[in-house]
Amino acid sequence: MTLEIISAEQVLFKGEATAVTLPGEMGSFTVLKNHASLISVLVPGIVRYKASDSSEHEIEVKGGIADVDNNVVSVCIY
Repeated sequence: MTLEIISAEQVLFKGEATAVTLPGEMGSFTVLKNHASLISVLVPGIVRYKASDSSEHEIEVKGGIADVDNNVVSVCIY
């Protein structure tokens, strides 16, 4: 699936990922390939993702919004 993590200042990541864990308003959740469409508010926490090369990454966020649709995960953080 394609993952794009952006802030107001820059694109933090844009590429293929196999898993993304997000700090949702009702608890952390993980998005995998073929996940159902959703939109979620993000709360302060850690966004974790596994890139297609199997490397794992973490980004601390103060909040944001995530949109999942057709194997595209768009995350706008602040």
